[in-house]
Amino acid sequence: MLLKSVVGEIVSSGTRKNWKPNALPTDPEAARQLQEWLASEEYNLYGVEHDFRGADLSGGNFSNAWFTEAVLAGVRCVGASFYRADLQSADLTGADLTGADLVKANLDEAVLRSARLDGADMVGASLCDVDASGAGFRGTRFLGASLLDIDMRGADLTDAVLDENFFEVKVDDTTVVRGLTGTVFGPITVFSGESSRELAGAELEAWIGERGGQVRVIPPRRAPK
Repeated sequence: MLLKSVVGEIVSSGTRKNWKPNALPTDPEAARQLQEWLASEEYNLYGVEHDFRGADLSGGNFSNAWFTEAVLAGVRCVGASFYRADLQSADLTGADLTGADLVKANLDEAVLRSARLDGADMVGASLCDVDASGAGFRGTRFLGASLLDIDMRGADLTDAVLDENFFEVKVDDTTVVRGLTGTVFGPITVFSGESSRELAGAELEAWIGERGGQVRVIPPRRAPK
């Protein structure tokens, strides 16, 4: 009982006692859901399909939270933790996730258009069928993350780090890869106007190298289902 009490106190303290949102969501239902979670002893926030626009969730701990199909467009989440959170199909258009913890987060089918994820930790995250066009990933750690059918046209990957990543991404001449390092399984699809071409192996290494990155392409293996 003592151990349970101590653990509960640590969890509660780490998630809520020392944190309050800088601004609540504009939507009354989302604001109510967030306030009830803050006042409760429930560990996981259930924000499925809620509209969190207008909120400032910077610094919050949303580990294991459910944001499936939620709307977080334009929401500030600077330094927030979404460890193992479910953000599948969430709308994060223009959200500020600078320095956020997205380790092992599920971002499949999410919208990250023009979102800012500079310095975010995305180790082991899943990003399948994601629109990340125009997003900022400067210094982001993608180690072991699955990047499958993700649109990174116009994205900024300056100094981002990869390590044995599935890297089946869509890029174009406006995608910045300067300082991008690590190892990947290709291929990528490079778009130029109405045409596109697929690059893998040495061609992929050369394409990134010509743009200031240094990535080694390793032999492909089957992507996880």
